[in-house]
Amino acid sequence: MGIIVQEQAGLFHLQSSGMSYIIQIVDGYPVHVYWGSRLKHREPMSGLLIHTPKQAGLDRLPQEYPQYGSGDFRNPAYQVELEDGTRITELQYEGYRLMKGKPSLPGLPAVYTEDAAEADTLELELTDAYSGLTVVLSYSIFADRNVMVRSARLGNQGEKKLRLRRALSASVDFPGTRGFEITYLSGAWAREGNITRKPLHQGEVRIDSKRGMSSHQFNPFAALVTPETTESQGEAFGFSLVYSGGFEAAAEVDSFGSTRLSIGINSFDFAWMLNPGESFQTPETVMVYSGQGLGDMSRTYHRLYRTRLCRGEYRDEERPILVNNWEATYFDFNADKLAAIAEEGTKLGIELFVLDDGWFGKRDADNSSLGDWVEDRRKLPGGLADVAERINRLGLKFGLWVEPEMISPDSELYRKHPDWCLHVPERRRTEARWQLVLDYTRQEVRDFIYASLSAVFSSVPVAYVKWDMNRCLTEIGSANLPPERQPETAHRYVLGLYELLERITSAFPHILFESCSSGGGRFDPGMLYYMPQTWTSDNTDAVERLKIQYGTSLVYPVSAIGAHVSAVPNHQVGRITPLDFRGDVAMSGNFGYELDLTKFTEEDKETVKRQIITYKEIRGLVQRGDLYRLKSPFEGNESAWMFVSEDKEEALVYHFQVMAVPNAPQRFLRLAGLHPELEYEIHSGYSGEQFICGGDRLMQLGLPLVYEQKDYESGWFRVRAIKPASA
Repeated sequence: MGIIVQEQAGLFHLQSSGMSYIIQIVDGYPVHVYWGSRLKHREPMSGLLIHTPKQAGLDRLPQEYPQYGSGDFRNPAYQVELEDGTRITELQYEGYRLMKGKPSLPGLPAVYTEDAAEADTLELELTDAYSGLTVVLSYSIFADRNVMVRSARLGNQGEKKLRLRRALSASVDFPGTRGFEITYLSGAWAREGNITRKPLHQGEVRIDSKRGMSSHQFNPFAALVTPETTESQGEAFGFSLVYSGGFEAAAEVDSFGSTRLSIGINSFDFAWMLNPGESFQTPETVMVYSGQGLGDMSRTYHRLYRTRLCRGEYRDEERPILVNNWEATYFDFNADKLAAIAEEGTKLGIELFVLDDGWFGKRDADNSSLGDWVEDRRKLPGGLADVAERINRLGLKFGLWVEPEMISPDSELYRKHPDWCLHVPERRRTEARWQLVLDYTRQEVRDFIYASLSAVFSSVPVAYVKWDMNRCLTEIGSANLPPERQPETAHRYVLGLYELLERITSAFPHILFESCSSGGGRFDPGMLYYMPQTWTSDNTDAVERLKIQYGTSLVYPVSAIGAHVSAVPNHQVGRITPLDFRGDVAMSGNFGYELDLTKFTEEDKETVKRQIITYKEIRGLVQRGDLYRLKSPFEGNESAWMFVSEDKEEALVYHFQVMAVPNAPQRFLRLAGLHPELEYEIHSGYSGEQFICGGDRLMQLGLPLVYEQKDYESGWFRVRAIKPASA
């Protein structure tokens, strides 16, 4: 395993335990030969040589980093404008380098290794002799994971300026008529994570974000799958971009049936000036291959992102059960009201109290004070320190909401520095939620925010921070950049954000940071590098959350998915669902409550106590176990999933029925991921029924499901191995 080079044939064979990726140099161009299930390496490998019709040109060549202007008329991976206005370059192979491990990317989040033996890296060097453009293609393959990570570094070794117009992270050509389908995550605010799947035909399917953030509308992920691919069978090729700004992903099928999948920073309104000697690093793309369906692809992403993308003290720690005061009080609170909610939380077993929006400046509504990160002594006469001390005395940790990337026109900061927001001179400044976006391309702005937040975090015992971002970028311009660099603003904003996040999370490693962008507007791998969990959606309705959490799990681990029980009627859709149902949905993530605990009935309190006791018992399995999706909420009235321990000796199964079914037939839920030779004891979480069944029967026949005739029913089962199954 590793990387095998056959120099005479110009072949590079990248191998993991279950995957191969093969590149060949053809006429000076790096060409894609194969990606899929692991192939045994044989020398010579001349049988894998790429053959194209004579005079076919680049349009028939499956390239690794294609260009435009020299005969390939498909989507290019990059485009460069020279000082004379021409846009023609022709990269030719110059050489290669091998290294153990996986290098980091300066200024960008990236997956990592803890031991160099975990991965091997190949760098291919390409040069355009005329312009001096150089490109280094980086491929890191993990030894024991079906994972390869790609990025590109574009440099200017010429004597004149170059302007990048397009610089994608990865492009893969799949030769032949594979009949692929594409699947990706789409949606909007409050309905993130919808799984879209459609067949590919000649032409292009494109998803992107022009919003300066990864967005609610599309996630920076796409997968190519074969028509027969399901959760448990068939091939899947996943592409996940480790980036938090505007992106694009496109699948293009040419007239010969070949498919090109490309992904990277959105080239719309993008440019980057390279002076002689300068370089530009693209974000990385994490590519996952599965020959056993989408479920296997997802679990590969989950394990990698949970343990080799997330960092810090909380990476492997069980996450606390919290209560957030937002839907309980909104802006109308004082110290006594907060303490009353926290006191009830203590009685119920909650571990963390989070003070949401409204604690700073003169913030009585969402129309002022962003940027003024000073506690509001009208509401909190003793300040945050007093509130935190009262919370801590009750036995709970204290958390805080912030939105540091924004500025309110009605704020002291804006009155002092009206040029600190993203803006274009003499143009209207578009406000969303009565706020503008701070210009994070500017060091002085980031320094101010760092100092403001550090003052709070250093003086108050903050154990958790919810970092919010509630609007997209508009009037994307910076007073700090010259005219020729204005198209760099959006990417420089993201780089500035990453620089600030690195500083502040490093300075306060004891704080559990959770990212948020009106819910899932920036649920991407880039943010997980700094903050190991994300608020999945502002929509807390349990029925909607079945889809949102199920879809999000296509790429992201459950340990990253924030999920709370909220009040009914639900504040987003008005639906009334039972507390048990809401709890079961929320316990399939990082569990918490977002309501007024003081308004619970005695019956509610007993239900919540039971939920919290249960979650404390199961959260290790939920947050670190392997997820198997059993029934899709996008396909019917039922949803189901399960969590399985690494040794397959323990599992937790959840099943949900949204609407009652009259005269329902006998139903069985077929499980997955268990050991067929083990016997398991099954305990029903609600009926209390216990029985023993072999792993093979649980996976082939399934668990019997019995429900009362009422809407919004859920059930869960604990599954524990007891002894090998008898013949």
